Amino acid sequence: MECRFIFVSLILAGVLSVYLVNGYPIHASCKIQWNFPSVSCASFNKSIVSQIQKWESADNCANGGEKCLYKVTTQSVSIIKATHQTPVKHYVDDLTFTMKSSGSGCDVDGFSTSETWYAYLDYSTNYCNLNNLITGAGLNATQGYKETTSDDVCTQYSSRNCDKY
Repeated sequence: MECRFIFVSLILAGVLSVYLVNGYPIHASCKIQWNFPSVSCASFNKSIVSQIQKWESADNCANGGEKCLYKVTTQSVSIIKATHQTPVKHYVDDLTFTMKSSGSGCDVDGFSTSETWYAYLDYSTNYCNLNNLITGAGLNATQGYKETTSDDVCTQYSSRNCDKY
């Protein structure tokens, strides 16, 4: 029992030291804030749900990307919850889009987190889970679009590669 305690303590110390050095979240996840001054929240909601539905099947996985295996779990006027399953290892990430009207536009908080309890580094998968939907729906090309995130709140954001993930 004592060896197990020492082993777990060493693992936790290692994770904590990586966290302190890199400044990543303590669990693989990503928080993003978006401003869409020219897109209403109703339009944003419709666009994201439509994009998720387009990428529900494994069809887009065939080319090596991860623009597939999304699923809406709940939807309301102000919140969309979904999941994304990685095509190779079948890890599941939970996604949340929280919308708030801002004038004629919409401010959105996005969050993606791994369901795998021990996930720490994710090769920016949680960022790409969210970003791929925004770009797939063309929302990043809307007038006044702005995205705000950083390594502090988004695991491995600075090394992201959404062509792969």
